[in-house]
Parts: sequence; structure tokens; C-alpha cells
Amino acid sequence: MSRKPISFRTELPLLIWLVIVWGALWRDFSPGNLLFGALIAVLVAKLFYLPPVELSGRFNVLRAIPFALMFLAKVVAASFLVLFLAVAKGPKVRSAVVAVPLRSHSDLMVTATGHVISLIPGSLVVEVDRSTSTLYLHALNIYEEADIDKIRDEVQTIEARLIRIMGTREEVEALKAEIRPGMEGATR
Repeated sequence: MSRKPISFRTELPLLIWLVIVWGALWRDFSPGNLLFGALIAVLVAKLFYLPPVELSGRFNVLRAIPFALMFLAKVVAASFLVLFLAVAKGPKVRSAVVAVPLRSHSDLMVTATGHVISLIPGSLVVEVDRSTSTLYLHALNIYEEADIDKIRDEVQTIEARLIRIMGTREEVEALKAEIRPGMEGATR
């Protein structure tokens, strides 16, 4: 497989991450071990095809803090809901696999959205279609079409918040253009 050239600056976060993983695996962060890990990381990055993780270069802390609090609240609320469903309804709980199309086609945004959703109890990403940026979720407590719409809306709201935190300027502008005053999603 031919690989288009990737700039060192674009590949640097991957290399740093690989060196950190190397040190953690060996539980040795001595300069010699990290230097050897850096050599291994460069060899891995040059010999094997690893798609570049293209970062936007921006991170909005003022949006990240409320997002983290919202995430924790969702985890706690969903944990109690799953507990209730397991105890009260048991095997009568209905579930479904729901396709959720995302706005962003960035691997970073699709991955971040999928991980956030999977960490909230009651839903799990079972498939990702990179070509269409669609997440397929296994969700609990689905009984009607409105429940499916609610799941899709929640996932797209989380994606929108992640875009505002660390998306590219183009993604943020597309999100602003999508939301107009008076629309349902304006409070996202």
C-alpha cells in the first residue's frame, strides 16, 4: 500500500504517544529506554501504515469543563437507569442497534464521540462506518421510534459539543451555520 508523505509535525503526537506507551509497557522511563522507544516508534511509523491523527490545533477549556461535568452526570444517571432496568425489568428490557450519522468525517471526532458514548452505561458502539461517519450503537430501553430519535439526538449533541471543544474551525463554522435561532438544536 503506497502511503502519501506525512509531515513530521503531523506525525509527532503519534510518535510521542508511542514512546509513552513504550515506557509504560517496560515501566522504565529512563532516558536510554525512552530513546530506544523513540527509535522503535520511528521504525513503526515508517514501516507500517498508520493513518495520521490530524489535530485541529485548538482546544476550548471553557467548553471542556462543562462537557466533563455533563458527561459525569450522564454516567451517574445512566448507571442508575441500567441498575433499575436490570432489577425491575430484567430480561424484558428491549434493545436495538441504532445507526447514528455524524457531522464530522474526522477520525478524531468520530473516535472521541464513539468513546464518550461507549463510556455511558446503556449504550455501546458496535460498528463504525468510516466512509459515511456513521456509528452503530447497541442501546437499551428502546420501545418506539421516539426512543431511537432520542438516542440519535443525544449522540449528535455530544458530537456537537466535542466539535466546539476541539474541532477544526471549518467544523465549528459548519455547526454554527446549521444552528439557527428558533430551531430545536439551538440550545446544544
